[in-house]
Amino acid sequence: MSHNLLTVAYIAASILFILSLGGLSNPETARRGNLYGIAGMVVALGATAFSREVSGYGVLLASMVPAIWIGGLIATRAAMTSMPQLVGLLNGFGGLAAVLVGYASYLNPDASLVGIDFTIHKVEAFIGVFIGSVTFIGSLIACGKLQGWVSSKAVLLPGRHLLNIGLLGAVIGLGYYYMTVGETAGLLPLGIMTAIAAILGSTLVLAIGGADMPVVISILNSYSGWGAAAAGFMLNNDLLIVTGALVGSSGLILSYIMCQAMNRSFANVLLGGFGNTAYVGKAVEGEATPTAVDETVELLETADSVVIVPGYGMAVAQAQHAVADITKTLRDRGAQVRFGIHPVAGRLPGHMNVLLAEANVPYDIVLEMDEINDDLSSTDVVLVIGANDTVNPSALEDPDSPMAGMPVLEVWQARHVVVLKRSLSAGYAGVANPLFYKPNVSMLFGDARSNVSAILSQLTQTAETNAAQTAVLTGAK
Repeated sequence: MSHNLLTVAYIAASILFILSLGGLSNPETARRGNLYGIAGMVVALGATAFSREVSGYGVLLASMVPAIWIGGLIATRAAMTSMPQLVGLLNGFGGLAAVLVGYASYLNPDASLVGIDFTIHKVEAFIGVFIGSVTFIGSLIACGKLQGWVSSKAVLLPGRHLLNIGLLGAVIGLGYYYMTVGETAGLLPLGIMTAIAAILGSTLVLAIGGADMPVVISILNSYSGWGAAAAGFMLNNDLLIVTGALVGSSGLILSYIMCQAMNRSFANVLLGGFGNTAYVGKAVEGEATPTAVDETVELLETADSVVIVPGYGMAVAQAQHAVADITKTLRDRGAQVRFGIHPVAGRLPGHMNVLLAEANVPYDIVLEMDEINDDLSSTDVVLVIGANDTVNPSALEDPDSPMAGMPVLEVWQARHVVVLKRSLSAGYAGVANPLFYKPNVSMLFGDARSNVSAILSQLTQTAETNAAQTAVLTGAK
């Protein structure tokens, strides 16, 4: 393939990636956005494989075929509840790729690089390995937190800020030494820096509590993009540079938007936040009011307006399809049913939106927190299914809470609230929830899927009975 044709292919792939990001910004166009992304990757891989620089097709096929098979197998078998972990791992693999490219580029540099070009190349390799190492280890820790292998609470090491500053100082010092020594001797400071970057990635993510995990995944996604851009500079590959910049910048923008939604800054998230075990909190007054499926169904049948607030518990229970059927049943009866989605609901940005789209819930009734919060005071019934931290009133009522200042869905403003949850335990952020003890809140304990299915069954029976009675009355007339 000629250089001009390769350039055209790379431009086409870049345009497809941009269209993909544009499509993914809206649920209605997300499927098309995915198709654009797939097409862009096919064009990119094909153009690169048939470029003049590639000749070892045996090695290329030996690496690509198993990778495609493994990737397809994992993607098709991964449950929706495991999507955050899968995305975290994919971010980590992107970082690991940047590390490997950095070492390969340093050990086998282009012979045409001399003078300032070679100096810039060494800097690119150093920065790429640093970003990739932090991303890889940080993503593994994040994945461990999401999977439950690592505590979801913020692990606040004594003097961690000084430790992180010291590690960064060591990286800078090693960078200076790396740039001043000969080509062979530079491998030692590069290796030491890689180990230090791995420690830094661990300390940064360990200090982040569970409620911040969606933001962390987004930030690590951004890091993987910048790592890919660094690899593009090392390989002199324009497409990698463009693609890495797109992923890095979009991840950064998403992280910023999510931090705004939580009323927090990047620094506050990255330097440790929610889940501080030293927090005791205010004493909870009152008692939780348990309820039953029959009582919940009675509330729903007499409600003119219903808001459903899903959380990670709904994902774990895989109750989204039953929830969608409840929504259809209530809407057929004439009730107004809408969904309230917090920006950090679940363990991944957009996690709840994807689940509801999978269950064919209409997009126009799935509203963001800012769109639904003002209407909650005029809502008859709110069903909270598996959400906890995103409906925690201590964020607004307790200035000493680790969640203080974080915007939440103010579900307690509604006339009646029913919370579907297994117990009164704290959420993923490790902060107790006083919502459960408010006078207008009832707790429907048990497995969310079983309870939602039971609610759907009774609502369906009532609807069928009413339809039969209507048919009899109509016939009698």
